[in-house]
Amino acid sequence: MTINQKEVQHIAKLARLYLEPEEIEKMGKGLSLILDYFNLLEKVDTSNVKVDFDNKQKNLFLKQITREDFVVEADNTKEIMKLIPEKEDHFIKVKSILDK
Repeated sequence: MTINQKEVQHIAKLARLYLEPEEIEKMGKGLSLILDYFNLLEKVDTSNVKVDFDNKQKNLFLKQITREDFVVEADNTKEIMKLIPEKEDHFIKVKSILDK
């Protein structure tokens, strides 16, 4: 599968990355190779493969791992807010991810 320059630029924009023209071409080739590898993996027949974990891994999945939430006061909140591309009052504006 080949990723074109427009798709690479779109992915870079989503990741907030600036790519030089020569980087766009290199990134396109790299992403294409990764997708080709995934396509190859999709073709592998795993119907007879038994999924098994050792006891250490089984116990890891059975434990509930939590951590305590805590508030950290930021000294440079105003400086951080200056770096945010879209904001309204004291809120950060982001694209909606839920359908209405």
